[in-house]
Amino acid sequence: MAEAEGCMWCEKWEAQIGPIYPKTAEGQAAPLMMINARAPLPEGLSLKRPIVYTPSFILTVDGLEIERIEGYPGEDFFWGLLAMMLDQAGILARVMPSS
Repeated sequence: MAEAEGCMWCEKWEAQIGPIYPKTAEGQAAPLMMINARAPLPEGLSLKRPIVYTPSFILTVDGLEIERIEGYPGEDFFWGLLAMMLDQAGILARVMPSS
């Protein structure tokens, strides 16, 4: 998750989703690494394009960007967008095997 100081949408995400995210299947499949959107990227992280919007939720595999959600669309839409992103990358299926 790329965030920036003073980002009200980052704060909303932290309040609404942050406490439960690590406890969900999505959180288990894609644990968060928090980065400052205005700082240099951590070593080993390669993005398709620069971070413009905060928060940005950037899905990476082996340090390479696969997909992203730019901005926080609110609690109701966030989970669906995240599930679609993880499903398209074949990541959620590894955590939640079909019955």
